[in-house]
Amino acid sequence: MSPNSRQRIPRDFIRDIPKSDLHLHLDGSLRLKTLIELSREEKRKLPSYTEAGLRKLVFKDTYKDLLEYLHGFMYTCAVLQDMDNLARVAQELVEDNAAEGVRYIEVRFAPQLHVTPANSVRDVVRAVAQGLAAGAKAHNNSRAVKSGEDIPFHYGMILCAMRRFKKGMSPYFADILRLMEHAPKEEIYGAASLELARAGVELKDEGLPVVGFDLAGEEAGFPPAEHAPAYQYAHDHFIQKTVHAGEAYGPESIWQAITQCHANRIGHGTFLFASEMIQDPKIEDKKKYVEDLANYMASQRIGVEVCVTSNLQTIPSLKSIAQHPVRQMIDHGLSVSLCTDNRLVSNTTVSREIELVAEHAKLTRGELKRLVIAGFKGSFFPGSFSEKRKFVQAAAQRYDALESALPA
Repeated sequence: MSPNSRQRIPRDFIRDIPKSDLHLHLDGSLRLKTLIELSREEKRKLPSYTEAGLRKLVFKDTYKDLLEYLHGFMYTCAVLQDMDNLARVAQELVEDNAAEGVRYIEVRFAPQLHVTPANSVRDVVRAVAQGLAAGAKAHNNSRAVKSGEDIPFHYGMILCAMRRFKKGMSPYFADILRLMEHAPKEEIYGAASLELARAGVELKDEGLPVVGFDLAGEEAGFPPAEHAPAYQYAHDHFIQKTVHAGEAYGPESIWQAITQCHANRIGHGTFLFASEMIQDPKIEDKKKYVEDLANYMASQRIGVEVCVTSNLQTIPSLKSIAQHPVRQMIDHGLSVSLCTDNRLVSNTTVSREIELVAEHAKLTRGELKRLVIAGFKGSFFPGSFSEKRKFVQAAAQRYDALESALPA
């Protein structure tokens, strides 16, 4: 199989190669079995207490719209108000990823959603870090890793601020809404983001693997610029930045994330090439604008965290993978990494996302390798640059060793 071949890439090969997941929401990636068990223990109501029932009623393969997609989070977040539960779910997430050949993940979550009267933002982050460490321990102590046959499992945490929130979402949000009752909404949201950025810096300085800062939630009408002070604070303290942008709004949202929030990566970026969505009347040549934006991102290696299955489930205008811009992104030389978004809610894995894109975007062998290694290169790795480079090299060598066994 030559590097430019478009032969079908074997499923076993995709499963075995080292992979990464840079866009992975903790509260959307529980095991169904664990969700059922924890809900029973805490006497929380579920529409069904069987995995088949929940797959039929809540966590589906296809959804009508974003609202239906988000419905499942009310059940997952309900059991993640307990620090032991958070640690357990984080540990299981590492175990599930390691089992399918993933060797690096960046777990993102909104700590302020999980605050209770007994636990602070810092308690939440420490609990998740504890679970991630426990999950990685078994793999990293394995004979395969110690002998050099396999590579270790590494991870980082990305703290998510919310574009908007309501009183009922958590005690933290209720408190800040009460304290800032007469302030404009954008100031309230921005204040919460800034407080999270400050906590993230403190926790990173403690030695926790806080590697990134993110902004999630409703995109249209809630521009990233409202959270610029939080991003500036993270930027000033050497925390890397990603922003959910271009998922439900146009190219201008992506450019604002880059210029006003110092984004190193873009979450989703699905409407990067949607020139018809540009609203600024000052932009006369809209097609040139998106070409310039794509070329700028490619030249600056601003990564795009692509979540194909999730996009198909939440964006009604996307009817098939053939309509997804991932092929266009690749052709423009963008640094694309393939991610799950939510393993449970989207009913997917990294291997499945790679398999889907490989088939429908007609990836060559060389393109597949570049996509896979781009995930490691584009990571917000928690160690030094020298350590990251060695890890990327180890992943590439492991990939090459497995690829060499494929038929010519």
